[in-house]
Amino acid sequence: MNLFARLFKIGQAESHSAIDQLEDPIKMTEQALRDLRQDLDKSLQALAEVKAMGIRARNEAEGSRSKALDYENKAVLLLQRAHKGDLATAEADRLAGEALGKKAEHEAHATRATADQQRFEQSAQQLDQNVQTLRQTIGQWENELKTLKARVTVSTATKTINKQLAQLDSSGTVALLERMKEKVAVEEALAESYGEIAQEKKSLDQEIDRALQAGGGQAAADLQALKQKLGLNTPPA
Repeated sequence: MNLFARLFKIGQAESHSAIDQLEDPIKMTEQALRDLRQDLDKSLQALAEVKAMGIRARNEAEGSRSKALDYENKAVLLLQRAHKGDLATAEADRLAGEALGKKAEHEAHATRATADQQRFEQSAQQLDQNVQTLRQTIGQWENELKTLKARVTVSTATKTINKQLAQLDSSGTVALLERMKEKVAVEEALAESYGEIAQEKKSLDQEIDRALQAGGGQAAADLQALKQKLGLNTPPA
């Protein structure tokens, strides 16, 4: 956990150089997670094996206790048969002694198996705690790795944008915009000037047309009188 804490101390740095170096810690953390998952698989396998040994020891203890009780019952039966006269006393005593010896052997085996069972169960309990710790650690590291990757993505994007902004020539751009504004203003004024000239010409023509339409006869008479005055109506000699 100390290693991962150090990795996140690097991630908390705000300098661009530290952000550039985050790629390696991410790879290191991903490799550490793969190693932890392998350890978890091995721990689960070991836990299953130890639990199986504990179950086997428990079954052996139960079986040995059952056999010890069986031999004890047989010894009792042998003595009872001798007491009834169905079996010679010496033979009954010999066989009963052998039965009691077997009983003692199975009781001793049951005791050893019970001790093994307790030892295996303690080991299984410890392994189970280790498995739970590994699972919690893996889950925590996975969540922190997701957060770290997200932070790297945001930091990289922010760095790129800031770098682009830092490279902008603000003074040159403003000057260029001002020149463009001046050129546009000149073009707009020129267009407006041509529009006014066209409008004036159009207005003059409309005024002449309106004058002719308002007094067409008088205009013709005036024109004829002007021609006569100038002698334009006289045919050439």
